[in-house]
Amino acid sequence: MKSLILISLMALTLMGCATQPSNSRNYNDYRAAQPRSILVLPPINQSTDMLGSYSYLSTVTQPLAEMGYYVFPVAVVDQFLKENGMPTPGEMHQIPLDKVRDIVGADSVMFITLNQYGSKFQLLSSVTTVSASAKLIDTRTGTMLWDGQATLQQSPDSSGNLLADVITAAISQAINSKTDPAHAVSRAVNVQLFTAEGRGLLLGPYHPKYSASQ
Repeated sequence: MKSLILISLMALTLMGCATQPSNSRNYNDYRAAQPRSILVLPPINQSTDMLGSYSYLSTVTQPLAEMGYYVFPVAVVDQFLKENGMPTPGEMHQIPLDKVRDIVGADSVMFITLNQYGSKFQLLSSVTTVSASAKLIDTRTGTMLWDGQATLQQSPDSSGNLLADVITAAISQAINSKTDPAHAVSRAVNVQLFTAEGRGLLLGPYHPKYSASQ
């Protein structure tokens, strides 16, 4: 049994790709605003996984910080908003931008919608899908500086043996029910979402290559 689990884990590969269009966007408003800090709100969860919003949220800070932005601590922001009468992501997404700037001091707010999150058992595979869309809004003007969308799927490779594939899929589903494979896929989604050439975020002011990117 342990060997089958090991084989199934080794067989997992990324099967999906980002869904952003390949054409470049207009970054004029983004460059004019020159945001230095980002407040990330908990994602609105449209998936069937009740834990998806906060699991995905925990993967967002690192890639944004590595791109050169100050990212307000997501757990602190979440708790602050809950204590001030906004207990759900949907209510948090209605927060007035001027209040965010006056109280927190953030230059911009990242609004994220989690469209799909989790694993589904199919006949010959257990497929993990994460799909997210996001937009970055300037707190001073309300201008949308950037938006993007990305989707990735993870599935075991087919061995060509029907029985072996069914067994592998069943094992993968059993493992997925006890763990959260979508959490790891979320990190790959963030790479596609935030760093896609010509479609991702611009480098922030704390990145060593910031000047060259402007």
